[in-house]
Amino acid sequence: MSDAQSDGGDCTDHRTAVTEAEVEALVRGICFKTGPPRALGVELEWLVHELRSPQLPVTPERLQAVYAALRALPLRSPLTVEPGGQLELSSPPAASLMECITTVSADLDAVRAVLAAEGLGLVGIGHDPWHTPRRFLHEPRYDAMEACLDRTGPAGRHMMCTSASVQVCVDAGHEEPGPLGHVRRWWLAHQLGAVLVAAFANSPLMGREPTGWQSTRQLMWMEIGAGRAGAPPLDGDPRAAWARHALDSPVMCVRRDSGPWDVPEGLTFREWTRSRSPRPPTRADLDYHLTTLFPPIRPRGHLELRMIDAQPGDDGWIVPLAVTAALFDDPEAAETAYRSVKPLAERALNLPAPHNPLWTDAARSGLADPELREVAALCFAAALEALPRIGATAEVTAAVAAYRDRYVARGRSPADDLLDRLDGSEPLSARPGCTGGTATAHGRKDIRT
Repeated sequence: MSDAQSDGGDCTDHRTAVTEAEVEALVRGICFKTGPPRALGVELEWLVHELRSPQLPVTPERLQAVYAALRALPLRSPLTVEPGGQLELSSPPAASLMECITTVSADLDAVRAVLAAEGLGLVGIGHDPWHTPRRFLHEPRYDAMEACLDRTGPAGRHMMCTSASVQVCVDAGHEEPGPLGHVRRWWLAHQLGAVLVAAFANSPLMGREPTGWQSTRQLMWMEIGAGRAGAPPLDGDPRAAWARHALDSPVMCVRRDSGPWDVPEGLTFREWTRSRSPRPPTRADLDYHLTTLFPPIRPRGHLELRMIDAQPGDDGWIVPLAVTAALFDDPEAAETAYRSVKPLAERALNLPAPHNPLWTDAARSGLADPELREVAALCFAAALEALPRIGATAEVTAAVAAYRDRYVARGRSPADDLLDRLDGSEPLSARPGCTGGTATAHGRKDIRT
């Protein structure tokens, strides 16, 4: 669901300083908005490459020109550009799965037409297999982000500049307990998230060489560190846990109306409210701070599931969107998913995601892990039964079934397709579904019918 991150804006907004108690109350109030699940959204990040030869870098000048043309399009989905020049489309909240698919597909058609006229195209891979990180956007926000993330090593630059994802957004859920209750959905997201990492892993390469990980993108997120990219503990009330996490996470930067932004080291938002230095934090600072936390599941009123690698093919993104929507918003499927993933929780050792053995195994081994493969099969079966109940067309359901047969049933993911083509017999972009069609046997027109 579209909820664009602020780039700083006017730092004079909300000048009144906030106290520690006010911050806790605000975070509790804005990050879990409960009620019957009604809306669904997806945020799609894409790498932008030369159509004729994806391994060639696109010059900043070409990207600037084509993005200027894209901003003139009458899209329903807000279009933004990531620090490395990746393109992101964020759907408006949709009342159904098919409404979300129809809206985003139409916007993607328009975007691809403009890009194709310039010899460019969108590529769905979780981590760029060809290029080293190179920043396209030079703004105070990203200057500060780079300086902050560099303290933990090179992973931050890879995250900023060479990664792409499918982020599915679901409502927080009912206040009351049950399969669609917000406490259950919060817990489910953190266990099912590892299954989604494994099932949709699509980033095994860096510098055209295997990294030893099915999802190198997820590895980069883990290496950024728990303070910036980790989840809170799952014990207790989600609102209280997230409020504590937000207060105790390090501040990425202190914004200024002009000039470079300060990048303090080790200053948590809680400490900032107490010290009130280098200036007192405001509500606008809190809002901004929440956008600089990158856990695998981020509560933003709704739940933003951030762990899925970008998928191959024009419509490859539809399968993880459909599977996730079915497992979260159909009560029967949600109950099946909950029971299926429950045994996996022991492997997490009560450690927050993604910095626990379960998530590490999912990113490294994918569905070659027998237990993750078994749970993925159960979840896909539940999703396939639920999809007609939530209004999915026969074509969308068939696409999910084809993905299940091609990958899940065989203990594979799209990452294995990339690895299979490292013998040099054909370019990486030539694999089925990478530049056209889907990762399934169904074409784009059929899926959206």
